[in-house]
Amino acid sequence: MTVEVGAVAPDFSLKDQNNEVVTLSQFKGKRNVVLIFYPLTFTGVCQGELCSVRDDLGSLQNDDVQVLAVSVDSAYSHKVWAADQGYEFPLLADFWPHGEVAKAYGVFDEAKGFAVRGTFVIDKEGVVRWKVVNAIPDARDQAEYLKALAAL
Repeated sequence: MTVEVGAVAPDFSLKDQNNEVVTLSQFKGKRNVVLIFYPLTFTGVCQGELCSVRDDLGSLQNDDVQVLAVSVDSAYSHKVWAADQGYEFPLLADFWPHGEVAKAYGVFDEAKGFAVRGTFVIDKEGVVRWKVVNAIPDARDQAEYLKALAAL
């Protein structure tokens, strides 16, 4: 079951591409969060989506908003991909227990073993204010993230 708008976002702690632990609740009371689940690193649609985030990071990440991207890949894979693509936002490893955070948000595809394309905008109080969940081949519209953030 997916996390619905108006629900408290499940807290988590995951390692980023620099092997640093990032916890969702560390942003509570400080910043809104754009939480982006993507299937796998080094894949075409995922790269396109995250490159769009990278190219418009100034609009998406600032003193009021933090972008967090999550996949089941390891922190080591994320490190190489972030360096290769110039990603300056955390790529979080939902590696072990495998997909547990994606499962908590209801976006884990058990048959494939990785997340579908889910994005959750979480306010400073930790409440989900907007979400979109797309099938694996269907890219998301980043302009919708900006509209959701503007509504906060």
